[in-house]
Amino acid sequence: MRTLVLFALVGLGAQLVDGSLGMAYGVTSTTLLLVVGASPAAASATVHLAEIGTTLASGLSHWKFGNVDWKVVAKIGLPGAAGAFAGATFLSSLDTSVAAPLMSGILLVLGLYILVRFTLRGLNRQNLGKPMRKRFLGPLGLVAGFVDATGGGGWGPVGTPAILASGRMEPRKVIGSVDTSEFLVALAASLGFLFSLGTQGIDPLWVAGLLAGGLVAAPIAAWLVRHVPPRLLGSAVGGIIVFTNTRSLFNAFDVADAVRWPVYAVVVVTWVAAVVWSFRAYRADTAAESVEAAQRLAAQRREELVREASRNHEDTVTAGRPQDPRD
Repeated sequence: MRTLVLFALVGLGAQLVDGSLGMAYGVTSTTLLLVVGASPAAASATVHLAEIGTTLASGLSHWKFGNVDWKVVAKIGLPGAAGAFAGATFLSSLDTSVAAPLMSGILLVLGLYILVRFTLRGLNRQNLGKPMRKRFLGPLGLVAGFVDATGGGGWGPVGTPAILASGRMEPRKVIGSVDTSEFLVALAASLGFLFSLGTQGIDPLWVAGLLAGGLVAAPIAAWLVRHVPPRLLGSAVGGIIVFTNTRSLFNAFDVADAVRWPVYAVVVVTWVAAVVWSFRAYRADTAAESVEAAQRLAAQRREELVREASRNHEDTVTAGRPQDPRD
């Protein structure tokens, strides 16, 4: 029972992050499963089985709140499913001694990407509203799906920032569309693992826990996507992923304490600094948006006053004009 509650809490937290950022459910959950001793293929299979339910619930919730562009879902989701099936088959064929550090390395890179992306970069709004092209979304989905299956996560970290960087969609629709299309990726990856591994190493209790927590969090996250500051949350989650997978790699290669502890210290200090930076940047962005809103309101008020004065002047001129006797 304790294990079920633990994994339910992990699923809850991971889905809250994923539904708010459009990424990190798989990366966060897989990292935990590797820590508790699951093999890389079993960890990825467990997470993707749980994601079949969580992504379906998340997609429905995002659709209800108007966060989904179905054209984007189709253009990125179908190639993503093909890439995920190929990635699951590839990972299942690797020896565990090779697969474990490989997956930790992929997760570390994705964690660094999340940390840097949400700490330093803002959103490009110059192309907002322009259509997303299939020749961009197709290859992106194929690569993101393959990385997602082999790394136990990566659909969001690869897909969401790439679409955000294009500046063609507003953030909530990017997150909603990527989360919704992930259902196809999770289904294809799960089929790939089941065909290659069967149910070997997959604990139904772990799947049930992750699924239960994710189902509870999905509608909450779809609502929170308009209220939670993504920059701050991304920095916090990215730091957790970087620290955990750095530790996993050090353990896999038996790195000496004289090396690992200074590196841990650098990672933690960088992580804290990133969270502080993101918080200050968020405050500054909020203040700037408030100033811009006040300026727009003042400009609108001035325009209204000018129009009102103009109308009053015309009324005065009309009233002072001598009336034509023929009228």
